[in-house]
Amino acid sequence: MERKIVAGILVAVILVATAFASMYYLRQIPISQSSQMIQSSQTSLSSQVMQTSQTSLTSATTQLITSQAAKVRVVAGENFWGSLVSQLGGVRTQVASIVTDPNADPHEYESNSRDAQAIADAAFVIVNGAGYDDWALKLIAASKSPNQVVLNVAGLLGKGEGDNPHFWYSPYYVNKTVKAMYTDLLAIDPGSATYYAQQYAALSASLGVYNTRISTIRAQFAGTRVASTESIFEYLANATGLNLVSPPAFMKAVAEGNDPPAQSVAQFENLIQTGKVSVLVYNAQTVTPLTENIKSMAAAKGIPIVAVTETIQPTDVPFQDWMNSELIFLQNALNAKALGQ
Repeated sequence: MERKIVAGILVAVILVATAFASMYYLRQIPISQSSQMIQSSQTSLSSQVMQTSQTSLTSATTQLITSQAAKVRVVAGENFWGSLVSQLGGVRTQVASIVTDPNADPHEYESNSRDAQAIADAAFVIVNGAGYDDWALKLIAASKSPNQVVLNVAGLLGKGEGDNPHFWYSPYYVNKTVKAMYTDLLAIDPGSATYYAQQYAALSASLGVYNTRISTIRAQFAGTRVASTESIFEYLANATGLNLVSPPAFMKAVAEGNDPPAQSVAQFENLIQTGKVSVLVYNAQTVTPLTENIKSMAAAKGIPIVAVTETIQPTDVPFQDWMNSELIFLQNALNAKALGQ
């Protein structure tokens, strides 16, 4: 763009120089005729300079608009997937995440017309699936957008309705999903293949930091008995080798917004009261009177409590930083219990 503008200015300079050079010739012509020729020359010069300038600016504007329009529009149902695809797509993508509120339960999210329009306009849509964001699947079906690429994480992982939908808490599932995002972006925007390859390598290296911490926790505390108020922690407990002993029926019911069976409540309370767990993991985004009671019982017994969330908090940090910070709290709590603090 800059070369074209410079070229336009050079043309103008040459035309001006030519006009002044012609003044010597005009001195030999009668004044009246000379004035007419000068006026004609100035009009022609002005017209040519304006035309050259307008052509350069129009070309520059067109290139800018084309560059902006070339970005791949991406919509993620939730900000944890949005963060990852945003880091992967970089300057070649324009990413919007729908579920981001750190004070709300994502299981209870209700979509709106703005969400519908965003999904309809997207070239690439990422949903969690497994019943976690059925509202997004309905919007995708209603939009009927041609050539739209949809990544359903549950489908990718061979999961479905009834399975634990908190896939982003499994480092294995995260790595597999990022690879699928990379493959889909290549298919949508093959001209940026080299750029995406660089972004993919950088993101994979960055995810390695929190994966390393998971390995460290496994090496130090594998087999340690822990409890969780809901199933959000199940995948991470498996990855770290911790023994998650809280009743599955209790965790599943709370995650789905239902009342746990009375027997599972009694079992959970007994685990806390008898001090048979080293740490209690607590979902800060699905708070109920029952989970608050479990939390209070754990505090009274001196059991360390680790809060986790369903969406990225704070909302402006990358996925891996969020996960790493939660792992640090978990590691510190395990250390404190081991040291009897």
